[in-house]
Amino acid sequence: MIGEPDILFERHGPLALAILNRPRALNSLTLDMIRDIMPMLEAWAADESVAVVAIRGSGEKSFCAGGDVRAVWEAGKAGDPLTRDFFREEYILNRTIHRFPKPYVALIDGICMGGGVGLSVHGSHRVAGDRTLMAMPETAIGLFPDVGGSWFLPRLPGESGTYLALTGARLKAADACYLGLATHYVPSEKTEALIETLAETDYDGLPAAEVVEGVLAGFATDPGAAPMTRHRAGIDSCFGADTIEAVLACLRSKAGDDGADSAWAAEQVKLLETRSPTSMKVSLEQLRRGAALDFDGCMTMEYRLSQACMANHDFYEGVRSVLIDKDHSPHWQPASLAEVTPELVQSYLKPLGERDLIFID
Repeated sequence: MIGEPDILFERHGPLALAILNRPRALNSLTLDMIRDIMPMLEAWAADESVAVVAIRGSGEKSFCAGGDVRAVWEAGKAGDPLTRDFFREEYILNRTIHRFPKPYVALIDGICMGGGVGLSVHGSHRVAGDRTLMAMPETAIGLFPDVGGSWFLPRLPGESGTYLALTGARLKAADACYLGLATHYVPSEKTEALIETLAETDYDGLPAAEVVEGVLAGFATDPGAAPMTRHRAGIDSCFGADTIEAVLACLRSKAGDDGADSAWAAEQVKLLETRSPTSMKVSLEQLRRGAALDFDGCMTMEYRLSQACMANHDFYEGVRSVLIDKDHSPHWQPASLAEVTPELVQSYLKPLGERDLIFID
């Protein structure tokens, strides 16, 4: 869409609609897009004529495939302040969505990963479709599951959040609904009609949240059985361990027996062995701490983690491997779990002094 902005804003009666408009980049989120949507959300929250806000992606492939990590990677290489500004302003946006006072409907029909999850999961309604593919794949690029992952992942059923954080497992609509990452499933062919109905519905004198829930109930259908249920026992027993080494030991034990989880467990071992050892240990500590923090505390912790990642090796090597050279052969430093000491993990959590992300209100 040459000549069009990277994010579009529309009004359809009581419905305010944001459209992520970078389809060739799978609608990945840039700092400029963050800076465009923040004042619009603030204006819509204050505008009494806006009853409901919705957000969707342009094109059929993606809602939002994540933050523009390539730009952050380039900035880090050049010493550009984008490595500070992007995460700070993205996390403030996540908090704004979390606290948004009106129904916020994210239409996540397509790829929804990383930063895209941050744009959706904190809202009141998340609508999966036929093309939904959700994941938090950060440990594959030397990062950690941010954008509020400290908050929502530990609060998913059992140890499913830990499993998603460490493996980057990809979920379709049924699993997304099963875990509560999506609140509704609406077939893709009904998306346009759903938007039209949200725009044409009378909200006068009625609680908007109840009206939106009624509209969604009229379109939502059963997404079918969730594949993840087949492995929930294995997920909860292995990913509930206190260390990554113990997680792997549990999985290797299951892979070596004749149980129903053996093939699945072997697959998880193979996958985890490719992930950044530092990212896995930091992510596990992040989630365990996040379970006891409030939302603002989670975001403060995540900003500290983000800045530690920007100052260390694995993010740059992970992005190089996955997005730049695409050889998928990262050389992590440290290269083994044994070399990632507790002291190293704790160093990622140090306060930043005047640069800390602290919320006053």
